[in-house]
Amino acid sequence: MIELQPSRDARGFRFAVVVARFNDFVTVRLRKAAVDALTGAGVLDDDITVVPVPGSFEIALAARKAAETGRFDAVICLGCLIRGATPHFEYIASATAHGITSASAATGVPMTFGVLTTNSVEEALERAGAGASNKGHEAAVAAIELVTVLRRLAHPESKGVRV
Repeated sequence: MIELQPSRDARGFRFAVVVARFNDFVTVRLRKAAVDALTGAGVLDDDITVVPVPGSFEIALAARKAAETGRFDAVICLGCLIRGATPHFEYIASATAHGITSASAATGVPMTFGVLTTNSVEEALERAGAGASNKGHEAAVAAIELVTVLRRLAHPESKGVRV
């Protein structure tokens, strides 16, 4: 059996970070944690492009357009939706998730979902706190692991570990 092993070494990979400005008191924390995770994995500043968008609904289109340029190995999608008193939250959360999934499938470029969907401001801030549990950090790590394992799939000479 061959088991492909992802890596946390992302040197040489290029990433787009699409981040919603709406609820920026949370999204700036997600962005910082994602960028810190990328640079901590060896990604050069010039290999990270931050793409700000108005809100979470707009993330999918920007992510798709970034992927279509061919300049990025993965796109990290960051946003924050906080439930309100109307069904608007459900529509935007669903459209965002489906849109990102569709964009990744259409382009073949991995996209990770770092869009918070929380019931309160407190829950959002908890998920955007310092450290590895920050959902921006988690989305960046997932992107790193995904691009490294996909590279190993594409290059059989570096399949991983035989077990």
